[in-house]
Amino acid sequence: MTGQATDAPTRPRSSGVAYAVAGVLVVIVLGAATRFLEQQVPRWAAGTGFAGVAKSIEFPVYAIALGLLGNVVLSRLALRDALSAGFRTEFFIKTGLVLLGASINLKVLATAAGPAIIQALLLITIVFGFTWWLGGRLGIEDKLRALLASAVSICGVSAAIAAAGAVQARREQLAYAASLVIVFALPSIFLLPWLAGVLGLSDAVAGAWIGGNIGTTAAVAASGAIAGEDALQIATIVKTTQNALIGVVAIALTAYFALKVERRSSSEARPTIGQFWERFPKFVLGFVAASVIGTLYLQWGGDKATITTVNDLRTWFLIFAFVAIGLEFSLRGLREAGWRPIAVFASATVVNIVVALGLALVLFGNFTVS
Repeated sequence: MTGQATDAPTRPRSSGVAYAVAGVLVVIVLGAATRFLEQQVPRWAAGTGFAGVAKSIEFPVYAIALGLLGNVVLSRLALRDALSAGFRTEFFIKTGLVLLGASINLKVLATAAGPAIIQALLLITIVFGFTWWLGGRLGIEDKLRALLASAVSICGVSAAIAAAGAVQARREQLAYAASLVIVFALPSIFLLPWLAGVLGLSDAVAGAWIGGNIGTTAAVAASGAIAGEDALQIATIVKTTQNALIGVVAIALTAYFALKVERRSSSEARPTIGQFWERFPKFVLGFVAASVIGTLYLQWGGDKATITTVNDLRTWFLIFAFVAIGLEFSLRGLREAGWRPIAVFASATVVNIVVALGLALVLFGNFTVS
């Protein structure tokens, strides 16, 4: 019996590290291919009918497309799950957003923070409330609707993860919610900038709309990059403000499920400062710190070329994040819970689009980035 246990096939730890390194290398190679296409396709298309379209295609489009292509290839080779430890989407996107802070003038951050906070509070309250209500009407289990409401109203996968920890949701429920976020976020990346142009929205309004509507931080950055640099700045500030409320919502869910759903005693349910800090998205502090450092650096006569270098590094990390999104995408969770969660998420997304646009027009209609 002991010999059999010893001889059982297990993957050595060194093998796991090797797979993780290989996964990172896949992301880097596809990221380099993304940068190559971004720079070369407009040159190849020059003088053709495709020239205008080629110039308008930004790096998020190439990155996500190559990530999805890599996803298919690796899945066919039965390597995607083994390499997935190297698809560090969260690390790449948070590093990219911290670096983005260096290019955002502290004045813009300070002046946009007020309306962004108001927008975040109103939007989360309205959309979360609607999603929770509709999920209850359709008979969705409380833990799953908590994940769906958090994901669609705050910031997608990160909010779903925080909510899952707060309500002790099952892994398959989290996988389902995360899959829905990605399915709805991917078309929004390209649809919202196009609609912003059709509606003639200003950069500030377009950015606030994108930041308040799209479910994931990575997708917001991708969509904002397509809409333009000014729109990207506002979109990031708005989404970062919403991100900062993840901890508040997670602790509220912890208390609600402990007191109401799971019928525990109030002494067990009382959230602590430590719980709040544990769930707080700490990269927000890095984003603000980078903005302060970048602003003071330029104000004290620093070389703009340094900020340009930081911006280029930021672009690389965002490219890696979008590639990783494509590589991690999975339809597995979408086959498990039927049509009702999809109907709830789709309805809440429509409400989010309308409410976010209205709030953006009211709060950012007269806002200027420069």
